[in-house]
Amino acid sequence: QVQLVESGGGLVQAGGSLRLSCATSRRTTSSYAMGWFRQAPGKERDIVAAISLTGGNTYYADSVEGRFSISRDNANNTVYLQMNSLKPEDTAVYYCAAARTTYSGSYYYRQGDYLYWGQGTQVTVSS
Repeated sequence: QVQLVESGGGLVQAGGSLRLSCATSRRTTSSYAMGWFRQAPGKERDIVAAISLTGGNTYYADSVEGRFSISRDNANNTVYLQMNSLKPEDTAVYYCAAARTTYSGSYYYRQGDYLYWGQGTQVTVSS
Protein backbone atom coordinates (compact mmCIF):
# COMPACT_ATOMS: atom_id res chain seq x y z
CA GLN A 1 0.00 0.00 0.00
CA VAL A 2 1.12 3.56 -0.75
CA GLN A 3 0.60 6.39 1.68
CA LEU A 4 0.56 9.94 0.36
CA VAL A 5 1.04 13.07 2.46
CA GLU A 6 0.48 16.52 0.98
CA SER A 7 1.98 19.71 2.34
CA GLY A 8 2.54 23.30 1.28
CA GLY A 9 -1.00 24.61 1.23
CA GLY A 10 -2.00 27.88 2.82
CA LEU A 11 -3.38 31.34 2.32
CA VAL A 12 -1.98 33.50 -0.47
CA GLN A 13 -3.03 36.66 -2.25
CA ALA A 14 -4.12 36.60 -5.85
CA GLY A 15 -1.11 36.65 -8.15
CA GLY A 16 1.03 34.82 -5.63
CA SER A 17 2.63 31.40 -5.72
CA LEU A 18 2.63 28.20 -3.71
CA ARG A 19 4.39 24.88 -4.10
CA LEU A 20 2.61 21.76 -2.96
CA SER A 21 4.54 18.62 -2.11
CA CYS A 22 3.36 15.03 -1.97
CA ALA A 23 5.57 12.61 -0.09
CA THR A 24 5.01 8.92 -0.68
CA SER A 25 5.62 6.10 1.74
CA ARG A 26 7.45 3.84 -0.66
CA ARG A 27 9.15 3.97 -3.98
CA THR A 28 6.74 5.06 -6.70
CA THR A 29 9.36 5.27 -9.40
CA SER A 30 8.68 1.97 -11.06
CA SER A 31 4.99 1.54 -10.48
CA TYR A 32 2.95 4.73 -10.20
CA ALA A 33 1.92 7.64 -12.34
CA MET A 34 0.89 10.59 -10.17
CA GLY A 35 -1.71 13.29 -10.24
CA TRP A 36 -3.03 16.34 -8.43
CA PHE A 37 -6.77 16.92 -8.06
CA ARG A 38 -8.72 19.65 -6.34
CA GLN A 39 -12.17 20.08 -4.88
CA ALA A 40 -13.74 23.45 -4.22
CA PRO A 41 -16.70 23.81 -1.83
CA GLY A 42 -19.87 22.52 -3.40
CA LYS A 43 -18.08 21.22 -6.48
CA GLU A 44 -16.81 17.89 -7.71
CA ARG A 45 -13.20 16.86 -7.43
CA ASP A 46 -11.40 17.57 -10.70
CA ILE A 47 -8.03 16.83 -12.22
CA VAL A 48 -5.46 19.62 -12.02
CA ALA A 49 -2.33 17.97 -13.39
CA ALA A 50 -0.85 14.53 -13.99
CA ILE A 51 2.59 13.15 -14.64
CA SER A 52 3.82 9.89 -16.08
CA LEU A 53 5.84 7.32 -14.20
CA THR A 54 9.19 8.66 -15.39
CA GLY A 55 8.11 12.30 -15.48
CA GLY A 56 8.50 12.64 -19.22
CA ASN A 57 4.85 13.36 -19.98
CA THR A 58 2.48 15.72 -18.24
CA TYR A 59 -1.15 16.79 -18.46
CA TYR A 60 -2.81 20.00 -17.27
CA ALA A 61 -6.38 21.07 -16.97
CA ASP A 62 -7.18 24.01 -19.23
CA SER A 63 -7.84 26.21 -16.22
CA VAL A 64 -4.25 25.89 -14.94
CA GLU A 65 -2.29 25.45 -18.17
CA GLY A 66 0.63 27.88 -18.25
CA ARG A 67 0.34 28.72 -14.53
CA PHE A 68 0.89 25.38 -12.78
CA SER A 69 3.70 22.89 -13.20
CA ILE A 70 3.82 19.29 -12.00
CA SER A 71 7.10 17.49 -11.42
CA ARG A 72 8.42 14.48 -9.58
CA ASP A 73 11.64 13.57 -7.78
CA ASN A 74 11.73 9.82 -7.97
CA ALA A 75 14.93 9.57 -5.94
CA ASN A 76 13.12 11.18 -3.01
CA ASN A 77 9.64 9.78 -3.66
CA THR A 78 8.09 13.24 -3.90
CA VAL A 79 5.75 14.90 -6.37
CA TYR A 80 5.38 18.66 -6.62
CA LEU A 81 2.82 21.11 -7.90
CA GLN A 82 4.20 24.58 -8.49
CA MET A 83 1.32 27.05 -8.64
CA ASN A 84 1.96 30.54 -9.99
CA SER A 85 -0.31 33.48 -10.77
CA LEU A 86 -2.89 32.11 -8.39
CA LYS A 87 -6.49 33.22 -8.70
CA PRO A 88 -9.34 33.16 -6.18
CA GLU A 89 -10.97 30.42 -8.26
CA ASP A 90 -7.98 28.19 -7.47
CA THR A 91 -9.21 28.01 -3.88
CA ALA A 92 -9.81 24.35 -3.06
CA VAL A 93 -8.56 21.32 -1.20
CA TYR A 94 -5.76 19.81 -3.27
CA TYR A 95 -5.22 16.06 -3.32
CA CYS A 96 -2.29 13.99 -4.46
CA ALA A 97 -3.05 10.59 -5.99
CA ALA A 98 -1.17 7.56 -7.33
CA ALA A 99 -2.18 5.40 -10.28
CA ARG A 100 -0.53 2.04 -10.65
CA THR A 101 0.80 1.52 -14.16
CA THR A 102 3.24 -0.48 -16.21
CA TYR A 103 3.50 2.15 -18.95
CA SER A 104 6.34 4.58 -18.34
CA GLY A 105 4.96 7.28 -20.62
CA SER A 106 1.33 7.28 -19.56
CA TYR A 107 -0.45 9.79 -17.37
CA TYR A 108 -4.03 9.54 -16.14
CA TYR A 109 -6.68 12.21 -15.71
CA ARG A 110 -9.67 10.19 -14.52
CA GLN A 111 -10.24 9.74 -10.80
CA GLY A 112 -11.09 6.10 -11.34
CA ASP A 113 -7.57 5.40 -12.56
CA TYR A 114 -6.09 6.38 -9.19
CA LEU A 115 -5.72 3.82 -6.46
CA TYR A 116 -4.24 5.81 -3.58
CA TRP A 117 -5.12 9.28 -2.31
CA GLY A 118 -3.68 11.71 0.19
CA GLN A 119 -5.71 13.51 2.84
CA GLY A 120 -5.61 16.84 1.03
CA THR A 121 -4.18 20.27 1.73
CA GLN A 122 -6.17 23.51 1.71
CA VAL A 123 -5.22 26.28 -0.69
CA THR A 124 -6.98 29.61 -0.24
CA VAL A 125 -6.41 32.51 -2.62
CA SER A 126 -7.69 35.89 -1.49
CA SER A 127 -8.66 38.62 -3.90
